[in-house]
Amino acid sequence: MSAEPTPSPSAPQHTAKTDVRWHWEDFNEGLSLTFGPKRVEREEVIRFATDFDPQPFHLSEEAGKASLFGGLAASGWHTAGMVMRLMCDGFLLDSSSLGSPGLDSLKWLKPVMVGDEIRARMTILGTRPMKSKAHVGLVQSRWEAINQRDEVVMVIESWAMFGRREAATESHAAGL
Repeated sequence: MSAEPTPSPSAPQHTAKTDVRWHWEDFNEGLSLTFGPKRVEREEVIRFATDFDPQPFHLSEEAGKASLFGGLAASGWHTAGMVMRLMCDGFLLDSSSLGSPGLDSLKWLKPVMVGDEIRARMTILGTRPMKSKAHVGLVQSRWEAINQRDEVVMVIESWAMFGRREAATESHAAGL
């Protein structure tokens, strides 16, 4: 017998996909949403690097100062994870999200340093219904991580899948 995972206490609990705010129809081209800021702390940079990206400039101030970064820099993967958390807290956990088929591009433009504050800005580039699944819509977006100096430090472009409000409503009315 396997134990059921315990949901995070900070994650909203939904019993059906119809009780969420954001569905595919809510994402119109040009929509821009900003979330955060999130302060980048020394301990979390080192912890993430120790577990997932143990390059010296992510692990110590001394190695960071001796590197091209000039100080302790967060891993780009850590930056992507922080942006993902801002997006989850900002809207994804209150959406009909069905995941993503992957990233079209990911670019780290500037280092994220200890003490920086990052915000996440999502801009909708386009939408279309999924041809093979009528209850799913596709959303193309650009996610930017922006520091306290208003510099874009990371850009992700990708497609995501969201449940469609009409399909959810029709399923609900049919008792499904």
